[in-house]
Amino acid sequence: MSVKRRTFGRRQVLSGSGAVALASGLAAPAIAANEPIKIGYLPALTGPSSSTGIGINRGTQLAVDEINNAGGINGRKIELIVRDTQSDPTKAVNAVAELAQRAKASVIWGPLNSGEALAATPLIARDKVPMLHPCWVDELIDVKKYPMSFRIAPTNTQIGKGANHYVVDVMKLKKVAVVSDTTGYGTASVNTYVPMLKAAGVDVVYTNHVDAANPDLKPELLRMQSAGAQAIMPWSVNAGFLSRILNTRGAMAWDVPVIGQTTLGSGQTKALLDKPEYWNKVYSNNFRNVCFAGGKLPPRAAEFVERLKKSKVEFGDTLLWWVALGWDGAQMMIDTFKAVGPKAEEVVGYWNKVKGWPGVYGTVTWTPEQHNGFPDEEVVMCEVNSLKDGAFNLAPGYSS
Repeated sequence: MSVKRRTFGRRQVLSGSGAVALASGLAAPAIAANEPIKIGYLPALTGPSSSTGIGINRGTQLAVDEINNAGGINGRKIELIVRDTQSDPTKAVNAVAELAQRAKASVIWGPLNSGEALAATPLIARDKVPMLHPCWVDELIDVKKYPMSFRIAPTNTQIGKGANHYVVDVMKLKKVAVVSDTTGYGTASVNTYVPMLKAAGVDVVYTNHVDAANPDLKPELLRMQSAGAQAIMPWSVNAGFLSRILNTRGAMAWDVPVIGQTTLGSGQTKALLDKPEYWNKVYSNNFRNVCFAGGKLPPRAAEFVERLKKSKVEFGDTLLWWVALGWDGAQMMIDTFKAVGPKAEEVVGYWNKVKGWPGVYGTVTWTPEQHNGFPDEEVVMCEVNSLKDGAFNLAPGYSS
């Protein structure tokens, strides 16, 4: 019989086997010591922005399965309480109350997309639950407003700098078109990157936020072409939207490079292309630790790929960095629980002292004053038509 609790005023009265256990001398802390450590987990596993969540989920699940199969942390298993946000900020908001207030999660991992995180972060902060997320929108990290929120990924500004550097300093282009979908992430990206491009002397000849479900993007690309754009810079995690840009460019026989968001190189985007060659001259954001340089992956990434293959984790239809990021997020939480346990104040205290943590996806350093932890030099661009084992060659112009 399970322990049942009935509350009378401020007192909890235990009935059934709970009363027997206490009467026999088994203290409540001994029971708690064997309870699972709960992680509230908010991936988008369905919906238009699910490509990121599907990839990250595979790495997260692998790390949790491995620690649980090894006996857990001091005998306590990790319990992932998963709530699919369905790429919908409202569903993410609804899930926060359940995870933080009812399930009493020790940490919340996610949301994994910025649109959902923009809506959920203030509520997670209100409930005083440590939050770890990989979302890029800059304002999601603010140590004064959200002192328990930490980012295990680059910021939008870092991502934009990487792409803009490639356009301006490597490709030497002067006229670009910048486009996004209408999600929180998409609009924030365009609003951040366009001023950066203009400050670098680039003429942004076209900019717009387009509904990702729009089936016909030819009018938009014709406007870009007639404005003299020398490159298209799209910002979206929606594989359908990005593939329609590439298909339309190909059908127009418009030989212009496409430079932008990492989902440009995902297996989901590739599967939606009308012709394989439409992936040519496409360069997406990526991360040095999970890119091929001189034909080889860095040692940590190479070892991780072998781990995925041994565990039969599918990654041919997604991106290696997404899976590695899921692994890193889960490993960060596991390392934290091993070191200090799951209490909120101990978790935050531990994270505030993380320095040079060697993830597969990226190196992480946090301080009490800075909860953005990703190094600028690890943000790079890659050549998407070089996809192998979910990873890519560094784009032309980068040194090995």
